[in-house]
Amino acid sequence: MPVHHLEHFLIQTGDMTATRDWYVRVLGLRVGEHPDFKFPVCWMYIGDTDVIHITEGGKNVSDNRKRYLGQQSDALAGTGVIDHVAFRCSGLEEMMERLKAAQVPFSRRQVDDQGLFQLFLLDPNGIKVELNFAAAEAAGISAELMA
Repeated sequence: MPVHHLEHFLIQTGDMTATRDWYVRVLGLRVGEHPDFKFPVCWMYIGDTDVIHITEGGKNVSDNRKRYLGQQSDALAGTGVIDHVAFRCSGLEEMMERLKAAQVPFSRRQVDDQGLFQLFLLDPNGIKVELNFAAAEAAGISAELMA
């Protein structure tokens, strides 16, 4: 069940274009490919690795966004704009058993074109944590929602 590395964080913003352009201009990140989640998203890359995801935030986010990711904050400024922190992991079944034993609720998602099976949970502070596993580990495990 090892957690391997921090994968990305998601920023929710009222101005995706300005946020995207800032990361390109100031930090030299590049815009890259992303799955079709059925809500606006922009993935920022360092080399071949996506490290920052940007999406619309605030009170009027799309129903698709709310259904797939949920939303703990409608903030558009400050640390409330970071929607979740994601980790790459292995050992999906062991992790699910660990979460159940610890009585930590989680949801299951699958991103077909990325080959990912995801668990979403909240830490004690209400911060959303995304755990990403290779889809091959999810054989026989159903997702509650597919992207």
